[in-house]
Amino acid sequence: MTAADTVERPRGTAGPARLAFDLPPELEAAEPPEARGLTRDGVRMMVAHRASGTIEHSTFALLPAFLEPGDVVVVNTSGTIPAALDAVAADGTPLVVHLSTQLAADRWVVEVRRPAGRSTERWSGPRPPSPLSLGPDAFLSLEAPYGSAGRLWVARLRLPQRTLTWLAAHGRPIRYGYVERPWPLSAYQNVYATEPGSAEMPSAGRPFTTDVITRLVAKGVGFSPLVLHTGVASLEADELPYPEHVHVPVETADRVNAARARGHRVVAVGTTVVRALESAAGDDGTVGSFDGWTDLVVTPERGVRAVDGLLTGWHEPEASHLLLLEAVAGHELLVRSYEASLAEGYLWHEFGDVHLILP
Repeated sequence: MTAADTVERPRGTAGPARLAFDLPPELEAAEPPEARGLTRDGVRMMVAHRASGTIEHSTFALLPAFLEPGDVVVVNTSGTIPAALDAVAADGTPLVVHLSTQLAADRWVVEVRRPAGRSTERWSGPRPPSPLSLGPDAFLSLEAPYGSAGRLWVARLRLPQRTLTWLAAHGRPIRYGYVERPWPLSAYQNVYATEPGSAEMPSAGRPFTTDVITRLVAKGVGFSPLVLHTGVASLEADELPYPEHVHVPVETADRVNAARARGHRVVAVGTTVVRALESAAGDDGTVGSFDGWTDLVVTPERGVRAVDGLLTGWHEPEASHLLLLEAVAGHELLVRSYEASLAEGYLWHEFGDVHLILP
């Protein structure tokens, strides 16, 4: 049996079912494509067409060839922050804290983790120690659990400087074990990022270059922004997404509505963009400006109303993101895409290849 033969949708499980498959370690991208001798836009891109059921293999640099004048590409311009912090408990125990979502000026949702080799592992056991020292005159105090999974906490952050200023000097990008060595924050930043705030990179947009964007605009494809600051997505704990703050500008809403009214396609870059646009859409799919928190979970049963296509990375087995992908692609095409990705050796995670789903 090949790796591709293992893709299936579990049955008889609680809640919405998700695709299950074996992900070989060699398909986990351990370094940016630039370190592999590629440009950002040189990563592979699978193109899956829902109407015909066909699958093509291409590269991201050829994205403009698959879009048409009048289509609109919507991107998340949230920038990645250096959200991983070394911490020390009162008894001297070394820990790592991942900042996730800012709730107020001094309060964040955080994840406390243990150092484990070159990476970290999820905290288990009794309540993590608190307060934690983050450095001179910098402290973090856990206040209450956040959500029901027992992984995240509401914490008060006390820093001697403005948060982003202090993080620039003392933080680093969140890195999981499949990435073999540290990379600078620039490796985790999309070229169009404008507003820092994401704990982890909205990585579907990483392959974009100024050249690709220029060729899209020259072809008549719209390019519109919104902001959703992404929180942490611990690989050891698959959970439904928790509330995140969304800002959909009126200009983006108007462009999306105009494109769809004229029969053109709206292509979301990343699951964060799908969540944001669908949170701003009414029952008829009309998108309005939106500035607030969303707890929307997009599933195949709920479907999508404002999004026609999706550019995304490759997601872990049984990840909740796969429910959103199925809402866009349909079950059969999604299964066939993941079978093909495994068989053809596509690379996973933020430094990997991408998947373009078109209607």
